[in-house]
Amino acid sequence: MTIKAVYFDLGGVIVRTEFQSPRERLADRVGLTYEDLERIVFESKSSQDASIGKISEDDHWKNVARTLHLPLKEKDTIHKEFFDGDIIDLGLLAYIRALRPRYKTGLISNAWDGLRPYMEREKFADAFDHLTISAEVGVMKPDAAIFQHALDQLGVKPKEAVFVDDFAENVAGCEAVGMHGIHFLSIEQALKDLKKLLK
Repeated sequence: MTIKAVYFDLGGVIVRTEFQSPRERLADRVGLTYEDLERIVFESKSSQDASIGKISEDDHWKNVARTLHLPLKEKDTIHKEFFDGDIIDLGLLAYIRALRPRYKTGLISNAWDGLRPYMEREKFADAFDHLTISAEVGVMKPDAAIFQHALDQLGVKPKEAVFVDDFAENVAGCEAVGMHGIHFLSIEQALKDLKKLLK
């Protein structure tokens, strides 16, 4: 069956942590390992709640500040320091834009409610026909429901869609509903695998 839609994850694919030093400095400042700091930000109950829209991203960063025993007024500084080493892959975004109009493009991201404003502020939300953000739909990858929602929004069948994600369990989740999955290990590998499917 012909591919009609191409979906991408955001974190770890389009936006990647290329420079670890800002996050390392923050971890050192609060007396934690890099890994423990990441767990607090990404794997805590607060993060999970924010990822399904139970709490706002702002409330999540307040919880992070509390966990780090820092004043709540420092939450924005913590946020900035944590993400200072991230880059937006403009080359990949140019490739995604070039897929249209031959293919529909979509985003499927486990993310807090600040993602859409962030993408609009950074001027790349327009690269996608639809954004499926877990905080907005109340369900996270690898749950089948988030993939079905994304497919419904673009009006395509699972076999007509491919999804690129950096987590193997999310790739397995999309494949479980019948989509084609590509495990992002590097930009070169992911685009090579994608181009094979889009021939």
